[in-house]
Amino acid sequence: MELAPQEEMARDLVCIFPNRAYVFALGRNGRSLPSLEEEVLALEIRASLSLPSDASACVWNTYCVGRTGWGKVAQKERVRGTLASFTSVCVLGLCRKMRIRALLLLFLFEAHSHAASRPNFVLLMADDLGIGDPGCYGNETLRTPNIDRLAEGGVKLTHHLAASPLCTPSRAAFMTGRYPIRSGMASESLVGVFIFSASSGGLPTSEITFAKLLKNQGYSTALIGKWHLGTNCHNKTDFCHHPLSHGFDYFHGIPMTNLRDCKPGEGSVFSGGIRVLVFIPLQIIAITLLTLAVLKFLGLAHVPPGIFVCLLCLAAMILGLLVCFLHYFRPLNCFLMRNHEITQQPISYDNLMQRLTADAVQFIQRNAETPFLLVLSYLHVHTALFASKDFSGKSKHGAYGDAVEEMDWGVGQILNVLDELKLANNTLVYFTSDQGAHVEEVSTKGEVHGGSNGIYKGGKANNWEGGIRIPGILRWPGVIKAGLEIDEPTSNMDIFPTVVNLAGSPLPKDRIIDGRDLMPLLQGKTQLSDHEFLFHYCNFYLNAVRWSPRNSTSVWKAFFFTPKFSPEGANGCFSTHVCLCHGQFVNQHHPPLLFDISRDPRERNPLSPTTEPRFQEIVDVMRRAADRHAETLQEVPNQLSLGNILWKPWLQMCCSSSGLSCQCDREEQARRASR
Repeated sequence: MELAPQEEMARDLVCIFPNRAYVFALGRNGRSLPSLEEEVLALEIRASLSLPSDASACVWNTYCVGRTGWGKVAQKERVRGTLASFTSVCVLGLCRKMRIRALLLLFLFEAHSHAASRPNFVLLMADDLGIGDPGCYGNETLRTPNIDRLAEGGVKLTHHLAASPLCTPSRAAFMTGRYPIRSGMASESLVGVFIFSASSGGLPTSEITFAKLLKNQGYSTALIGKWHLGTNCHNKTDFCHHPLSHGFDYFHGIPMTNLRDCKPGEGSVFSGGIRVLVFIPLQIIAITLLTLAVLKFLGLAHVPPGIFVCLLCLAAMILGLLVCFLHYFRPLNCFLMRNHEITQQPISYDNLMQRLTADAVQFIQRNAETPFLLVLSYLHVHTALFASKDFSGKSKHGAYGDAVEEMDWGVGQILNVLDELKLANNTLVYFTSDQGAHVEEVSTKGEVHGGSNGIYKGGKANNWEGGIRIPGILRWPGVIKAGLEIDEPTSNMDIFPTVVNLAGSPLPKDRIIDGRDLMPLLQGKTQLSDHEFLFHYCNFYLNAVRWSPRNSTSVWKAFFFTPKFSPEGANGCFSTHVCLCHGQFVNQHHPPLLFDISRDPRERNPLSPTTEPRFQEIVDVMRRAADRHAETLQEVPNQLSLGNILWKPWLQMCCSSSGLSCQCDREEQARRASR
């Protein structure tokens, strides 16, 4: 193009971001387009490039300068990608001064664009919530309008799986994106979770959580609610397993789990153990004393008085230990912490949901201008069940329903504050449960305190579908299409790579990450799960393998052993309160028990060589996959060994110095001070 003497060429660098546009007037001595023209230009460029609303691009625009003002001549050198990628391409034709100026502008706006493109993360995890409990998964009698609202605005996963059917190992897998056996968070004994706050086991410091990686990327990170992955290693102040040692800037919640023993009048989870370790020995001692007394009275045996004294002392000691255990367990294990400080010991359930929810809302408000990660790990609906007066007695399902509906209210409070602060469009929200509902949970009064696993067999602590099929809802307006259902197998381990990749952090290269990035599946870029095989552990023991062949709609599941339900014909292990994983408590299967989950989700009809011609071929493929998986495992210290889960007095945390009384309520003191 030829220019009149009064005219010259000038170029603008127009950068289009999801919510705004910038025009860098590099060739006009600082002059810029009027704001209206700037907006029109942004719309024209977005339309011409067919850019999605969440995409970014930069475009050179060439102008003529003359007496009539500025007029757009042509669009040149269209470049897509991150701002860093255009500097070497687009700045070459500028003079040295303009080049330096452009580089400075690009550097500043790259930082802005990087921060703006990184979403916030709100990860909501219920405790023991069954997949059949929320309305969006088919429940017609429990009111969960806010969880349902979340599902309507995002994607509902209908084949979402917990990496373990128990709290501690499932949460370890969620935090690290790895099967819990890789971190030593899989028990070889009967006890598969931490039950004492003064245990020395926990999530090893060598493990990398998504919180740690996001903190390194400049995110503010918080965990509010339940942790259950250990606290201390060697003394009561080292906090080696504490959330603040695993990437969280802020923690407010319980380091352990919520138990019946934490709430007076709700019974004890140790009733079976007390029966074996206390009542049976006392009965034996009583029978022995009575027998010896009769023999001595009849003159049939000479029994020294010291034997009677010893037996009576032994009985007194056992009773004394029982009384001490029942008296001290609650204050020593059921307490709230804020960061490293105990703030309420023992825990009070009065408005507990409201207190934790208010703290979560305040965290979001404090960090509205910076990228943040909030893990809100609900105490609901693990027993002991609780609900405030606004929800108590209001549901159709007793105390359990009240707790579910109060939790749903809490979800609504989080969604509301995201809307109020206009953060919803830049926040990925995830809702799930750590495993299936606890079907054996029945109160001392005979009330059912466990949830619904819908059509699925089994529940918490076993790998029937009811134990590991969990709710999975993800919402990110403008990025994830609303109202979708995806039935591909996914895992709670997948949150790790999904969150880490979106935050702009590289995945660790020095370890195996078992989770897979969900975004291609959520955005429709692929129709198949990236998991061809998933491995289901019952604590330390490989229980089952799931295979989703790439060229088939079938989803095969092979059990190497299954738990013995008791009583016979029940849908759980009521005699032991949870199903156990080895020895006399399981049935071994040779060949494996095979199901096609796509056709038999209730797992009622195991296949055989007669009913499935490819039976042996399918089983062989799954065995080879299990062997390959086993080769990737390394021997690590067992964090749930007997030595690591036992109570250790030197690790016991207490908010007072008066022996083991451990009584304080700094939460109430803080509330009074704030009034």
